[in-house]
Amino acid sequence: MEASSGPSRVLVTGGVRSGKSTHAERLLAGAAEVVYVAPGPVPSADDADWAARVAAHRDRRPAGWTTVETADLAAALLDAGGAAVLVDCVGTWLTAIIDGAGLWEAPADEVHRHVLAALEPVVAVVAAAPGPVVLVTNEVGLGVVPAHRSGRLFRDLLGTVNQRLGAACDEVHLVVAGRVVVLPDPL
Repeated sequence: MEASSGPSRVLVTGGVRSGKSTHAERLLAGAAEVVYVAPGPVPSADDADWAARVAAHRDRRPAGWTTVETADLAAALLDAGGAAVLVDCVGTWLTAIIDGAGLWEAPADEVHRHVLAALEPVVAVVAAAPGPVVLVTNEVGLGVVPAHRSGRLFRDLLGTVNQRLGAACDEVHLVVAGRVVVLPDPL
């Protein structure tokens, strides 16, 4: 996906290990300059699985891509200028926003207000981005209801975040088992 052809803003969603990141990277394979924004928490020394996951993503990226690790998505998108931007992933951004404010145990309405306030500038920058933007997110509302409050809170918030970002994008791609479906515009 280059700035001169195709949709300029794409939300890529799907389940865990569905092929979302690979699809998103392919969408930007022809771009002259790509800024890869990793907005999730930095792996801790005692979480070898998370560190391995982050390392696999780093190793797969082309050497010429610039990586920015920050939860400030709006600033990262603005700083990219007209370069293509890949954000991977919105779910880890949401976790970083809630973790950063220490809100996992706060009343749900307080958490929702905080997240929506953080999301508002991101949506505005995505909608006005001068270059291509691809956002990777998780589709978490298709399974069982999480047993724990934090899981339910995350699921509900990510659904809202995905809707708002999807509305700011030209296309939404659903990836299932490595297959991609471009979702139609809402009715």
